[in-house]
Amino acid sequence: MKRIISSSHFVPFFLLMAISVFALVDMLHPGIPLTHDGKDHVARIANFYISLSEGTLIPRWAGNLNWGYGHPVLMFLYPLPSYIASFFHFLGFNFSDSLKLVFAFTYIASGFGMYFWLRNSLSKYPALLGGALYLFLPYRFVDMYVRGAIGEHVAFVFPPLVFYFSEKIAKGKMIHCVLTSVAMAGLILSHNAISLMFFPIFLSYFLIQLVEHRNKILFIKQIISILFGFGLSSFFWVPAFVEGKYTLRDVVTGGGEYAERFVSLGSLFYGNWNYGITGQFSTQLGLVGIVVGCVGLILLLKMKKSIVKYKYIYWYVVLFGSIFFMLGIAKPIYEIFSTLQKFQFPWRFLSVSVFSLSVIGAQAVFRIREPYQKMIVLSSLIFLVLLSYPFVRAKGYLYNPDVFYTSVYEGTTDTGESAPIWSVRFMEHRANAFIEVIDGKGKIENLERKSNLHKYTITSDTVLSVVENTLYFPNWEVRVNGETVPVQFQDPNHRGLMTFNVPKGTNTVDVEFKNTKVRSYSDMVSVISILLLIGLFLPKNLTKYVLRK
Repeated sequence: MKRIISSSHFVPFFLLMAISVFALVDMLHPGIPLTHDGKDHVARIANFYISLSEGTLIPRWAGNLNWGYGHPVLMFLYPLPSYIASFFHFLGFNFSDSLKLVFAFTYIASGFGMYFWLRNSLSKYPALLGGALYLFLPYRFVDMYVRGAIGEHVAFVFPPLVFYFSEKIAKGKMIHCVLTSVAMAGLILSHNAISLMFFPIFLSYFLIQLVEHRNKILFIKQIISILFGFGLSSFFWVPAFVEGKYTLRDVVTGGGEYAERFVSLGSLFYGNWNYGITGQFSTQLGLVGIVVGCVGLILLLKMKKSIVKYKYIYWYVVLFGSIFFMLGIAKPIYEIFSTLQKFQFPWRFLSVSVFSLSVIGAQAVFRIREPYQKMIVLSSLIFLVLLSYPFVRAKGYLYNPDVFYTSVYEGTTDTGESAPIWSVRFMEHRANAFIEVIDGKGKIENLERKSNLHKYTITSDTVLSVVENTLYFPNWEVRVNGETVPVQFQDPNHRGLMTFNVPKGTNTVDVEFKNTKVRSYSDMVSVISILLLIGLFLPKNLTKYVLRK
C-alpha cells in the first residue's frame, strides 16, 4: 500500500486521470449517448434493480421486459455491470446516470489497473504509456460511444488485475491468491466471451512464469486461484451454460453468421470513424498502437536470447493471434472449433489486441535508454489525446425518465437469443391483462406482483382455464390454494405462456419463479468458495492480531 500511495506515482496518476477525464467529457451531458445498445442496457439494469429491491440477491428474471411477458435474459448476460449500476442507483442517481457512472469509473479503473501491473516489472513511464494505450486505443471508444457495450467495457478492468495479483502470489501472501480469484470472477461476471478469450492467455502466461521461476508451487497457486474465480462466479456461468439449452441461444451464432463478421487486414490499419453497425464502425488498431508495435518489433530483433526476450515474443504471439482470428483466413479454425462461433463477432478479438499492444508499447519504451523514456511517453500521450478527438464524442443523446425503463419495456434487450425455445423470439405486443380466463367465466383480483412472484384471487362457479401472460421457463411453478398444479406452455394459441386450470369456488393462486437444482447448487458453490477464501485469508491475519495483543 505504501508503494501505491508514494509520491513516485503522482505524475502517472495525474496524467492518467487527466486524459481519462478528457475522454469522458461527453458523459457529463444529460441523457445517455446514442449507441447501439445503450437504451437496452438501462432497461436491463432497471429490471435488475427492481428484482434486487424485492429481495432477490441474484436476479434472473426480468419481469417487465419483452412487452411485459417477462424474460430470462438476466440469467444469461453478465450481471456485474448491473450490480455496479444498481449501487449507483441506490445512492440516488437515475438509471441513465448510473449507466454512465459505470462507464466512467470502470474506464478509469482499467487504465490504473494496467499501470499497476506493468509498474510491477517496469519503471513508471513505460507503465504510464501502457496504461494510456489501454485507455486510448480506438476500440475502447467503439465500445463506449458507438456500441455502448457495457459488458465488454467493464471487462477491460480485470485482465491486468488477474496478472498483477497472480504475480504477487510469488511473495507467499494468501491475500494475493484471494484477490486473483476475485479478479477472475470479476472478468467472468463482466462478459462471457471476453473471459473465454483471456483464459488461455492466463494459462499460457502462467506456464512461462513456471519456466522463468521454476516454482511449481507458484504455478499451482495461480491455477487454484483461477479455479476459485470460477467457483465464485458459478452462480452465473453454470446456470447460463447448463440451462442455455432451453433458449434460442444459437439464433445469432448458428447458420454461419460469424463468417460475415470477419474484418479485412486493411481495416485494422485505418477506417473512417462511424457510428453504424458491424461493417461500418472502425476496427482500426490506432496509429500510435501500430507505431509502438513496429518499434517494439525492431527492438525485439536486437535483443539477446533470454527469458525476458521470450516473454516479449509471447505478447507478439498474442497480438498476431488476435489479429489472425479477426481475419477471414481463420474461418476453417472457426469451423473446427465451434466455440469460437459463440463469440458472434470475430472483431471482438480487438479486446485482446488492445491489451497486448498496451503491454508491447510499455515494454518497448522500457528497452529505450532512460533519459529518453519520459520524452517519448509524454509525446505519445499528446498524440494519443489529439488523435482520439474524433472518437471521444457521442453521436447524440437519448432522454428517458426512469419510469420508461421500470414499466413495460417493448423489447428483450438482446437479439432474442435468451428467449425460451418453446416461445416466439419476440412477443411484439402487450397483453390485455396479467392473467386472463380463456375458457369459462370468473373474476380475477390481483393481490401482489413482484418479478418472481404473482398472486391472485380467482372466483368462479365452474372450472376455469386461464393463461398467465408470462413466458414459461424452468422453474415457474403455479400453486392453487397451496397445491402445485400442472402447467402447460405449448398451447398453440398462447405459445410459450403458462396455461392451467382453476377449480370452481374462491381460490388463491400463486405463480412463482423458483430456483432449479442447477441454480441452487451453483449458488451454493459460490457461497462455499467465498467461505473457503475467507478461511484461507483470515486465520493468519487473526493470528497476527492476537499475537500483537
